[in-house]
Amino acid sequence: MNLKHLAVFHVAAKSGSINQASKSLFVSQPAISRQIRLLEQSLGVELFDRLPRGVRLTEAGRILAEDARRIFALVKRAELSMQEIRSLDAGSLALGASTTIGNYLLPPILTDFQRQFPGVDIHLAIGNTDFIQHMLLEDQISLGFTEGFVEHEELQSEVFMRDELFIIAPPAHPLALRPHVTMAELSGFPFVMREEGSGTRAVLERRMAHYDVAMKHGITLGSTDAVKSTVRAGAGIAAISRLAVQSELETGLLARIHVEDMALHRSLHLVHHCDRRDSPATRAFINLLKHSTSA
Repeated sequence: MNLKHLAVFHVAAKSGSINQASKSLFVSQPAISRQIRLLEQSLGVELFDRLPRGVRLTEAGRILAEDARRIFALVKRAELSMQEIRSLDAGSLALGASTTIGNYLLPPILTDFQRQFPGVDIHLAIGNTDFIQHMLLEDQISLGFTEGFVEHEELQSEVFMRDELFIIAPPAHPLALRPHVTMAELSGFPFVMREEGSGTRAVLERRMAHYDVAMKHGITLGSTDAVKSTVRAGAGIAAISRLAVQSELETGLLARIHVEDMALHRSLHLVHHCDRRDSPATRAFINLLKHSTSA
């Protein structure tokens, strides 16, 4: 199918007249008629009934007219999107992310975004899931990233990536020295925990409750780095995102406890406010994020 011929047909179908299509496109009526005839020949159907006073769409013509409307609407939308991205030489991007995402996942993506759009000012707030939800509801950020579950009627979320929590301990911990342990065996050791409202804590507590395994709460801390340092000091074990602990595992500062009957996978969420339209900068960042995390 020749898209130039389809575009001519689209204008003629929309206006309902070869004459009007000729005026809109600044092309002679015979040229318009010829291109529509060529399109009909290529498709093997009649698109217009030729009447003494004008034309009328056939059934095939009505179907193609609707398809053409969708096609050229998408073309127009794509053109507008590219215009908006080209115009991203100013403005700002206000983001909020829960701790693991903000500290370990977003920095290289933000760096790539800044290289592409150096005129856009970037602001990233980091806190737990409850904090990010509050900032979205108060219109302090345009986009949020959370590890925990966001459940509010004014917010909508989508999963953009899957993460895994590792149970970690000092390298000499008795559970770390074994190839596998059961989930029930974890209950005998204190957990170094993040604060209430943390997505990591919520995922761990839900999974332990699901398997009816009691948790022995130890120290509660307000940051992932503090949790790692406290575990290294021997205060207990902890659940940490693989994104946040990969370096310590590779250097041997911490060890992973392999739990044979518990996989702590979780979804990372991209959260919007339902009533707000994404800015060009926000849409450009979402596109870059999805490209980066799907690679």
